[in-house]
Amino acid sequence: MTKSANTRKLRCAIYTRKSTEEGLEQEFNSLHAQREACEAYVASQRSEGWALIPEPYDDGGFSGGTLERPALKRLLADVEEGLVDIVVVYKIDRLSRSLMDFSKLVDVFDRAGVTFVSVTQSFNTTTSMGGSRSTSCSPSPSSSARSPPSASATRSGRRGRRACSWAATSRSGTR
Repeated sequence: MTKSANTRKLRCAIYTRKSTEEGLEQEFNSLHAQREACEAYVASQRSEGWALIPEPYDDGGFSGGTLERPALKRLLADVEEGLVDIVVVYKIDRLSRSLMDFSKLVDVFDRAGVTFVSVTQSFNTTTSMGGSRSTSCSPSPSSSARSPPSASATRSGRRGRRACSWAATSRSGTR
């Protein structure tokens, strides 16, 4: 059998967000740019079984400091119903700007067996590299509950572990 015949189809949902409504009326806006980059990334993973869910999860004019966003609520409902395998975002802060809310979202994803990918940052829980890092459960001194994680410090732990700090550690516990 060929690799593609053995590859499980992984349903990918793209989530986009823009904090303000400014520019949303333009023919091509920030939400379109985010979606286009995410679609290209999903297409690049087609050989791994990734397939785009056509449903748009776009929150234009909503702050990342709250989970009260219509498209995010629809996405979470679809995650909990088992309709999504991978959540794809342009940047982590499009999903949340709050450490506490991000942790809640990671919990929802973990419970549903859903992985999470940021296409512009080193955050991909679908790969062995992304899943091989563990995190410290104590916040780093420079982290803020309102700040998004940096790309170098956002490796999620193995499946079932929760990202409870923005400071990544290796298995030996060194930073």
